[in-house]
Amino acid sequence: MSSQSKTFFGIGASLLTLAVMLGAFGTHSLKQTLAPERLAAFDTAVSFQIYHALGLIVVAFALQWLPGSRLPRWSGWLMLAGICFFSGSIYLHTLGAPAIVVMAAPIGGVSFMIAWALLAVAAFKSA
Repeated sequence: MSSQSKTFFGIGASLLTLAVMLGAFGTHSLKQTLAPERLAAFDTAVSFQIYHALGLIVVAFALQWLPGSRLPRWSGWLMLAGICFFSGSIYLHTLGAPAIVVMAAPIGGVSFMIAWALLAVAAFKSA
């Protein structure tokens, strides 16, 4: 396994661990203190973090399966950026940051879309 594959695999696994911890925190600690709509937003951020952390593990394997393509690497970095912007901004806002931080969420959403599209292009180009 290449060092890039190991990096994305490790980042993905670490972010999955963090997502489980944040999910438990939301369920056990925030449930009593947050309004239902804020708790739902927090849950959405956790879900998207899980999906895209798993995506980083897919990227790790794609780097092995498509060794000549740089697209999986770009996909991985965009997924990581998406987690930071999308989930991160929602976490921050849910925990009390000003509403303006949520304006970063669409940047994360677009990053997710481009990341998956790049992965698809890489797969189709190799077929």
